[in-house]
Amino acid sequence: MEHKGIAVSAGIARGTSVLFEPFDNSLDYRLLPLYRVPHEQRKAAVAIDRLCEQLSQSLQQHLSEDTYALVEADLLLLQDDELRQQIHNSIRELQLAATAAIERVFLHQASQLAALDDPLLAQRAYDVTSLGKRVIGIINGVGDQLLSNIPPDSILLAEDLTPAEFAQLPLDRIKGIVLKTGGLTSHTAILARAAGIPALLSCGFNFDELKDGLPMVLDAYTGLLHISPDEQTNAELLAKQQNIEKRKKELSKYRDRPCQTQDNHRIQLLANIATVNDIARLTDIGSDGIGLFRTEFLLMDAKRIPDEKAQFTQYYEALHLLGGKTMTIRTLDIGADKEFACLPNKMAEDNPALGVRGVRYSLLHRNMLRSQLRAVLRVAAFGPVRLMFPMLTQVEELDELRQEVALCQQQLAEEGKSFGELQYGIVVETPAAVLNLDSMLSQLDFVSIGSNDLAQYTLAADRTNQELTADYPAFSPAVLKMIEMTVTAAKKAGVSCSLCGEMASDPRIAPILVGMGLDELSVNPASMPEVKALLCEGAYTKFCDLARQALACKRLSDLESLLMSCQATN
Repeated sequence: MEHKGIAVSAGIARGTSVLFEPFDNSLDYRLLPLYRVPHEQRKAAVAIDRLCEQLSQSLQQHLSEDTYALVEADLLLLQDDELRQQIHNSIRELQLAATAAIERVFLHQASQLAALDDPLLAQRAYDVTSLGKRVIGIINGVGDQLLSNIPPDSILLAEDLTPAEFAQLPLDRIKGIVLKTGGLTSHTAILARAAGIPALLSCGFNFDELKDGLPMVLDAYTGLLHISPDEQTNAELLAKQQNIEKRKKELSKYRDRPCQTQDNHRIQLLANIATVNDIARLTDIGSDGIGLFRTEFLLMDAKRIPDEKAQFTQYYEALHLLGGKTMTIRTLDIGADKEFACLPNKMAEDNPALGVRGVRYSLLHRNMLRSQLRAVLRVAAFGPVRLMFPMLTQVEELDELRQEVALCQQQLAEEGKSFGELQYGIVVETPAAVLNLDSMLSQLDFVSIGSNDLAQYTLAADRTNQELTADYPAFSPAVLKMIEMTVTAAKKAGVSCSLCGEMASDPRIAPILVGMGLDELSVNPASMPEVKALLCEGAYTKFCDLARQALACKRLSDLESLLMSCQATN
């Protein structure tokens, strides 16, 4: 049996199935006889205690600081005396069964968050609701799963995984991940790629047709999940896997070499990271530094916004680990699909993707922006730091941001605090940014193309919508023209141009991007060895020819054929 999905983290995984099934959330709405009240109260308390025990066991693992915070947030809510008392009272006063009382109280907690009209709190409201469902699942005899107890060589199959659930996974025992939801740029995809775990999302399997312990092979190159594969399929996949392992060993020879083509064209190959912990892997893959530090991930499930000191500490530690290599910090890219409960409230938006996000949010919250700018300026005194602004579409925004930087420099000087010089850039991720780039280049040292959002806004297709991702891919004629326009404008002004979106992490596409004139690529750490090897093994003149062919393509099918021909010759 086979199921097709979207391959979001390359690799072949071989193991046995472990189902993280949807919880049984069936509720008992019958009026509770009074004599049953104590029994139902005990049932609710035992279920909550059991889930607390599971989460506490997770905290005993060797978790990173960020991972610890994700799990701790759920645990603190379950341990809240007021919440437990509300459940206890609902069972007694309203004569509700334990499941109905838990649903009522957790939904009330979630609705209080939603009532703040703040889309940034929507994800936490969802987390609260999901936590209630897990407690109900335990009462109903399922959902008593402990992610940290997953056996070795597991292929994990789930409806979805929240960041907190992903944080509990024993990654050394997980061979692959398969979800029914999600897409190329979802948070789960980003986390799986960073961890180097083969993953398939938007996969149409049915829990009723599966069970734990089934032999499986996940091919996260073709996007196929093979369930109990036959002997021939097994042999073919094993041979493919052995070839890939052989290739990985071959790739290791490029680790300490500069990324340079056979005809001596040098490319800077940088890494995309979300936390300081990601930097530890960079020494194993030969990165030239960090091309994108997604600083908003520092806010994930934080109880409060990290102050200047906390941010400075994080950036300093990252810079120290890099050992003199470049670090590119992106200011907080907040809004749209990125929601953090610790942030100031803002009005609900009908279309957040086109609303207050990126620098728009930062310019509306100047104190938060200044804390980050001051921290970045201070760490620049200790090594090479570049600063770039996301979702910037017009020069007036850049003027305001540079004024804020100047103000922070003045404040630090008056306080007698040292700070360093920065290189400044923007993330080009909208057609407006491309068309307005000429007016901004005089104030910039570099530009970085964010191909994920550039594709979304160019094609008017939500990149998180599963029904659209296949028909409106980022690698399309219209998006390539936007990239070409950006590179041409930057080169004419003598400004360095890089690309930090998912395109750069695709070994088939990276040579074409280099041929289009990009000076740098910033890729996911897991993809870097393959991308680096292909660039080092090829010739720049050939890449330029491929770029000309790609830019001449009029149809998606033409581009796909070109990619297939490139793959066949590699």
